[in-house]
Amino acid sequence: MLTQGELIKHISATIGKARVLSLTALMREHKFPLPELIDITFHHDKNIAFRASWLLENLVIANADELINELHYLFQRFADVKYPSSQRHYANTIIRLTGSKASAKVKEKLARLNLEPVVEKLFDWLIDPEILVAVKASSAEALLNLCNRYN
Repeated sequence: MLTQGELIKHISATIGKARVLSLTALMREHKFPLPELIDITFHHDKNIAFRASWLLENLVIANADELINELHYLFQRFADVKYPSSQRHYANTIIRLTGSKASAKVKEKLARLNLEPVVEKLFDWLIDPEILVAVKASSAEALLNLCNRYN
């Protein structure tokens, strides 16, 4: 069983895409709880938080249907994301979950969730002059995906 502490050790040093993919596979294999990974994305060390956010994006994109019962926590914590590199990964995750290629199961789950706080935060990121351009671009795309649900 992979623990939260062990995962933090794995991502305490610089990692690349290959390592992210292998850790994502390891987390899937061990059924690492999504809320525990989300909590790591708020780690006091912004580098660990960034790497955890990168893992989160990969894990959710590859495994959304299996994580369906834990997705609410992602949306619950979305407005709390502060680190710019984490903001980008969170926005990219929302893009994938709300996009046209999302599974029917994911779409059905999201239809039952209140996503207004997510929409508000995406708008905040879009209009904040201090937010990175990549975060703004991802925010705009996520908002486009949600425009039929919220005016």
